[in-house]
Amino acid sequence: MGGIGKCISGPKWKQADYLGLMVLIGKLQNVMKKEGVVALEAHVENPDSSPIFGEFPKILKDHSIIQMICDPLRLMVISQGNLDPDAVEDAMKTAIKVHHHEELMAPAALTAIAGGLPALGIVACVLGVVKTMGAIDQPPTVLGALIGSALVGTMMGVFLAYGMFEPFANRLTQIINEDGQMYDVIKQMIVSNLKGHAQPVIIESARACISHHNQPSFSEVFDSLRGG
Repeated sequence: MGGIGKCISGPKWKQADYLGLMVLIGKLQNVMKKEGVVALEAHVENPDSSPIFGEFPKILKDHSIIQMICDPLRLMVISQGNLDPDAVEDAMKTAIKVHHHEELMAPAALTAIAGGLPALGIVACVLGVVKTMGAIDQPPTVLGALIGSALVGTMMGVFLAYGMFEPFANRLTQIINEDGQMYDVIKQMIVSNLKGHAQPVIIESARACISHHNQPSFSEVFDSLRGG
């Protein structure tokens, strides 16, 4: 039911949220660059009290997003910045894969329901026919109503399967895939920073993970980071 509600409300993350996420990570990276990696410890260990995270309340409320940001940064703090970027990237890819798999359980359940509904419709039809056969001596008007009721069962099964549950499952999958771009942005920005890329390259590689209709412009991100 929660998945159906998400289908109605649409994707959670909008263009402003992607911009906010990139600015958030960029500010954390600026702290690390100016004050050293140890300065990140207060932010990643207690994001709720961090003034940087506090600027983005919608993102702060999402535990999975915060965990995806803080976990690799915490590794950087512990290792004093001496991390293999490829190893961090592999770990983040695994975390994203697990999260995505969990999110796709809801559309998988809807798809399973859609697959079973036509069979239930056939069962309803058969039961209606059995009931009709028990009243075979009744006049045509009575038999017609009974047969019609039996066929309604088949129609409802097919309609609910292919007219409701399957479209809901497909739409929910699209929404989950789109919202999952937030995690790709996090991975791209953190890994690119570990590889020593310049900030413009980090911004552009992160923007490339976002659908065009949600993609903030390069100047929006760059100016927001420069202003912060």
